[in-house]
Amino acid sequence: MGNTDSKLKFRKAVIQLTTKTQPVEATDDAFWDQFWADTATTVQDVFALVPAAEIRAVREESPSNLATLCYKAVEKLVQGAESGCPSEREKQVVLNCTRILTRILPYIFEDQDWRGFFWSTVPGAGRAGVDEADEEDDGARPLAESLLLAIADLLFCPDFTVHSHRRGGPDSAEDMQSLDSCEYIWEAGVGFAQSPPLNYIHDLNRTELLRLLLTCFSEAMYLPPASDGNVLNPWVTFFCSTENRHTLPLFTSLLNVVCAYDPVGYGIPYNHLLFSDYREQLVEQAVQILIVTLEHESGHAHRAPSPTSMDEQDCAGPHNLFVNYLSRIHREEDYDFVLKGLARLLSNPLTQTYLPNSTKKIQFHQELLVLFWKLCDFNKKFLFFVLKSSDVLDILVPILYYLNDARADQSRVGLMHIGVFILLLLSGERNFGVRLNKPYSLHVPMDIPVFTGTHADLLIVVFHKIITSGHQRLQPLFDCLLTIVVNVSPYLKSLSMVAANKLLHLLEAFSTGWFLFSAAQNHHLVFFLLEAFNNIIQYQFDGNCNLVYAIIRKRSVFHQLANLPTDSASIQKALQRKKKSPDTISRTNSQEMVSMEGSRPAVPAEPGTLKASLVAMPGIDKLTEKSQVSEDGTMVAVPQTDSPGSPEHGPVAGASDTESNSGRDSETLPHSRQDVFYTEAEMARRRLSSASSAVTYWNPTPEWVLSWKSKLPLQTIMRLLQVLVPQVEKICIDKGLTDESEILKFLQHGTLVGLLPVPHPILIRKYQANAGTAVWFRTYMWGVVYLRNVDPPIWYDTDVRLFEIQRM
Repeated sequence: MGNTDSKLKFRKAVIQLTTKTQPVEATDDAFWDQFWADTATTVQDVFALVPAAEIRAVREESPSNLATLCYKAVEKLVQGAESGCPSEREKQVVLNCTRILTRILPYIFEDQDWRGFFWSTVPGAGRAGVDEADEEDDGARPLAESLLLAIADLLFCPDFTVHSHRRGGPDSAEDMQSLDSCEYIWEAGVGFAQSPPLNYIHDLNRTELLRLLLTCFSEAMYLPPASDGNVLNPWVTFFCSTENRHTLPLFTSLLNVVCAYDPVGYGIPYNHLLFSDYREQLVEQAVQILIVTLEHESGHAHRAPSPTSMDEQDCAGPHNLFVNYLSRIHREEDYDFVLKGLARLLSNPLTQTYLPNSTKKIQFHQELLVLFWKLCDFNKKFLFFVLKSSDVLDILVPILYYLNDARADQSRVGLMHIGVFILLLLSGERNFGVRLNKPYSLHVPMDIPVFTGTHADLLIVVFHKIITSGHQRLQPLFDCLLTIVVNVSPYLKSLSMVAANKLLHLLEAFSTGWFLFSAAQNHHLVFFLLEAFNNIIQYQFDGNCNLVYAIIRKRSVFHQLANLPTDSASIQKALQRKKKSPDTISRTNSQEMVSMEGSRPAVPAEPGTLKASLVAMPGIDKLTEKSQVSEDGTMVAVPQTDSPGSPEHGPVAGASDTESNSGRDSETLPHSRQDVFYTEAEMARRRLSSASSAVTYWNPTPEWVLSWKSKLPLQTIMRLLQVLVPQVEKICIDKGLTDESEILKFLQHGTLVGLLPVPHPILIRKYQANAGTAVWFRTYMWGVVYLRNVDPPIWYDTDVRLFEIQRM
């Protein structure tokens, strides 16, 4: 009954606030206390009892009352942070203010005129409960800073968010000020050995405060994507600066809570249905805070951190202390803890049990992938640690699982991109290719053909599935997928017959005349595949009899490429054929086999699924830079000198500046130059307008075809066919063989030493960060955060500008 009463009281206070036309004085405590003093409302209640329309009405009609409400709520948090919330009532006041601010902040951010409000100084702000001596200093703090520092203090408040180390609890304000939060880190792991006892009340309180913190950081959602990637979030900049004395323990707490989390717990079947897992909610908020705060510093901070004792060591690294600490993790045992934790969580949805739905499945794998990306990006030693052992495969297999599972679902196109980017980053390192030779023996239920082979085979089979049966909007990723294959190809010791056939099927599909001629960049895919074959033949011939056999069987494809017609009549004839068969890549000639046991087919998104739009990705030439592997294994950067035949060639004459340079045809997402970004809605409009003019937009000429046909790297394969085909045919005739195994045995023991052209240097295309990827990551990350926070729906129906929310 009491709860219903307090809800009614709270609702009455909200109605009073929205109907008052006169400003309510800040000193009228009787009025303002109704919002937080006597209520026991959950965050869900607050969202239900404070409708969006009413917040907007107060914002427009009585702005001074909204300003006072925000100021008073922050003041209460500041007081709670100073007193340490010794009583239950004070704890309740802090939680209520936290919920109200979480509800209101998005409506402050969506209005341009209000955005500066929290960064202005409110008369008397920061003075409540502060000694006279501090008044000079704190009187002028902007409201945002007071709020962020209060949240940081409250996250290390004994008996509220951390275990008290003393019996009596803090006795005075001094205790909160002198408390060393490094002794109160939430979980053992990086830089901290003790694991404090689990306390679900503390977990719930931390979750509420982190939710408010995430809402503070979400101002980024209300600004359109900036093309230079130079926008620094003032909330993040201040929170991660030396002004916040808790940055180190908080960063460590967040990282350790995420990496130590084990959703399966004690392994009791169905335990997640019996007990509420408060730790999971905390882990979700913690990983979201981490990915949002770990941002590149390419711009200038909102306000420079004030000089403190931290600054001397800070000069050496980024001003964002979270980035600084992440980049300085260096102990092997810390790397091991982080990698094993992330691998355990990423593999969680793959776990197969005999009892259906008996183990908990986590939903925050996209955030974990972004966190893994940022770890590799900011801490190169971590990246080398990951690649040092076959532990990298514990990250690879879940990523391939997610890519395969999401390939038909347009609402998960962002997940496809982040998975491919991680693999592109890893494939730039030799060790990744070497690790792929480990036999694949796991039984992860994937909708792919059953095969016996290595992790390299798994990667190729999944990539083939994405290309041949993914949805249309994945076409811009084909370049990336094949770049990964090329990067690892010189190190692949023995491809299975299944994987070899898949690669040849891709070559067959990409080398048809209509596909090659129908877009300016399609021939690049053939160049990538030929380069991969050449690498394997030149550097790993001995173990790859399956691939050599597949090449011999499909030799007609190579002869057709060598004899590709270049006259206008043949080009037009090939393009006419396209109109008759609109399906880009058919499954014909690809022996579709039985899928793995227990797997489900990839399915499109449910109707009504919400998705966040993404900005277009830069082309592969902007995403990567070429490096040549020298004889001692070191990489040497190759200067960019592009020829029309190379897959890195820039825009082709006739393509407009802002149209796609990785476009496969007019169906493909157009994609921008580095300094122009479109939302997907704009791109759809452009696509419609360009589809009608597609014929005039791209017109392949004989000169254009000749310019790249002459550069097709066919010499090695043609020489191989010239030597081996007569020998294989002779064996078949002499022995009357129709049995593959005998031919494979012959190829296995054959050699081409001295018969092939001189091996070419190995070229690796390493991922390189640029403004385009920075904007893409920010947009994708905030889109994930928006869609994952549905209870309560923090940003739903507010006017976000960074992306568009679309219904499938």
